[in-house]
Amino acid sequence: MKSAVIVFPASNCDRDMAVALEKIFGEKPAMVWHGEATIPDVDFIALPGGFSYGDYLRSGAMAARSPVMAEVIKRANDGVSVFGVCNGFQVLTESGLLPGALMRNAGLKFICKDAYLKVENNQTRFTNKYEAGEVVRYPVAHHDGNYFADADTLKALEENNQVVYRYVDAEGNATPEANINGSQNNIAGIINKAGNVLGMMPHPERLIEHDLGGDDGRALFESAIAALANA
Repeated sequence: MKSAVIVFPASNCDRDMAVALEKIFGEKPAMVWHGEATIPDVDFIALPGGFSYGDYLRSGAMAARSPVMAEVIKRANDGVSVFGVCNGFQVLTESGLLPGALMRNAGLKFICKDAYLKVENNQTRFTNKYEAGEVVRYPVAHHDGNYFADADTLKALEENNQVVYRYVDAEGNATPEANINGSQNNIAGIINKAGNVLGMMPHPERLIEHDLGGDDGRALFESAIAALANA
């Protein structure tokens, strides 16, 4: 499975993503610099975490206007799988590929720890290897992960089953205490209506094998392979 990782100035998770993609997809991803106007012919495009452009203006705002994003948007509109993690999620909202916005964490502090998530929708090309309602553990590391959208957008996301991941406790309960950053409806990850663009704040690429402390994130990438094979 061919993939690409988009690299912005101050990306700091691009290598983590590249290692995960190579290990699971079996082929080194293309590392595409933000100033490039083209992307190789690939099946999967990843926007990694980090602090693109130093988070000036708003997190992801400047990266969303990088030359390469015009091609990312085109590929997304053509149906290519696009996956944004942490800062990548912020870039996806800033570019209009996903609705809503990521604001400062409710506690106004950087959060770096593991979080429990519930897989709310396992019928996507990114989650078909998970069980519906499965509780997984992914690391988080962000300052601006507080998901916000207007009431109509939230209603549409819930009704269309576009909320893919939700912050929960270890038993799978979406409590206020489990909502680590104050996101509306405990939202941790959403998908577009077409089902090919997923954005989330937690980092599944950091937990793909037991030597890293767990492999809860591995099934996300294996789901992408399965979806391509069945396309």
